[in-house]
Amino acid sequence: MSKSFDLLSLGEVLLRLSPPSNERLVRGDTLQKQVGGAELNVVSGVSLLGLRTGIISKLPANDIGTYAKNRIRFCGVSDDYLVYDDSRDARLGIYYYENGAYPRKPGVVYDRRHSTINAISVDDFDDSLFTSARCFHTSGITLALSSQCRETAIEMIRRFKEAGALISFDVNFRGNLWTGDEARECIEKILPYVDIFFCSEETARLTFLKEGDARDIMKSFTADYPISIVASTQRIVHSPKIHTFGSIIYDARTDQFYEEEPYRNIEVVDRIGSGDAYVSGVLYGLLSDSNNCQRALEFGNATSAVKNTIPGDLPSSDLKEIEAVIRGHKATGPQLEMNR
Repeated sequence: MSKSFDLLSLGEVLLRLSPPSNERLVRGDTLQKQVGGAELNVVSGVSLLGLRTGIISKLPANDIGTYAKNRIRFCGVSDDYLVYDDSRDARLGIYYYENGAYPRKPGVVYDRRHSTINAISVDDFDDSLFTSARCFHTSGITLALSSQCRETAIEMIRRFKEAGALISFDVNFRGNLWTGDEARECIEKILPYVDIFFCSEETARLTFLKEGDARDIMKSFTADYPISIVASTQRIVHSPKIHTFGSIIYDARTDQFYEEEPYRNIEVVDRIGSGDAYVSGVLYGLLSDSNNCQRALEFGNATSAVKNTIPGDLPSSDLKEIEAVIRGHKATGPQLEMNR
């Protein structure tokens, strides 16, 4: 049966406000506005690579909501499943992001309590939603926002799974939204539904109390739950401006691990959204060729590495650019300094 969407994702759309360059929040007078959000970042990346995606969310019915909708459309993401809040208290969640420079770390201040997403319900959508996608994705951020978001997300996972969709889940733990114990208790309830699981080694140790090396940890998730694929990122932060990034994918269907040489000495312009870009690359790879985990790994690593070099939350790389980055990463010998 043909589906209208390759990927749909449930999550909060956020307004990001940032002082320019390396200015401080405590003293700067200018803020640049942008749109982001973990799940939106993911579907935007997959859309730019060429698949049909949409975001499931709730926006305020005001000018800020319209700005967010326009940015969503600009990324080629469908707004078919956006719903709107016209109440007097309707608001888009905000976060303020400050760039870092060694030894000063980047910083985030959230202003997202009581935002419109917290009123989202499965009753906002027609039942046809759940048969419209090949894959459904959400993250631990959505589960952590409120009890209402949690109930809605879990019910959507169940309904999409019943309709035959693949379920993709990124733990995406945020300590300022909930505790490790709360996250573990909630996420373990939905793991029986998950097909594609994203969890870093650090998060697996701190949140799920896993022990052993990265491969043992990844394999343990598939032993405990019917998860087909586990992807784990490995980032080394040399300084706020220089990172090394790689990952491992484990395919439980064939009992194989996949790795490649990491991207070293990435010149970081803006790291926000680079983890989501990794998810988008892996999902693009799996949805366009489900049995090729090595290709999915290469797309994930490349999209994440490139996103680090782009300001804002949202990615901007199309298939041609990412394929060129992958070729360059694999190449040996001299390379051209500029694309021209």
